[in-house]
Amino acid sequence: MEILDHNETGNSNADVEYAGFWIRVGAYFIDGILLGVLQVVVAMMFGGINQMGGGNGFVTLISIVAGVAYFAGMESSSKQATIGKMACGIKVINMEGERISMGNATGRYFAKILSSLILLIGFIMIGFDKKKQGLHDKIANTLVVYK
Repeated sequence: MEILDHNETGNSNADVEYAGFWIRVGAYFIDGILLGVLQVVVAMMFGGINQMGGGNGFVTLISIVAGVAYFAGMESSSKQATIGKMACGIKVINMEGERISMGNATGRYFAKILSSLILLIGFIMIGFDKKKQGLHDKIANTLVVYK
């Protein structure tokens, strides 16, 4: 357990247990299945399964919007977690231990692209960081913790 922060008297406001690399991989796997099913449904509605690879710009745009809406919407909601994170018993918080805003969650979502582009090093950082933060968490000033 780590101390999140201290108030003026030096007392801790919250003890948190940071969620590590593998539990977050599990949560993302669950979310990936859910979003994959949604993408297949959308592709079928707008031109068939062969359009999922980028042949149809509208389907690609819908997939991006669905990803942002799902991840940012769920992580900034009162649940503070996607369905995958809820299934794994983890949630996203800001550095003060509070729920993140929709804007912050959206920034975190797009920062994951940067974490991916650099050979996934932004995600691998989670396994080695004291607070289990990936590059996207550091950019967005967020933590992923057990509920």
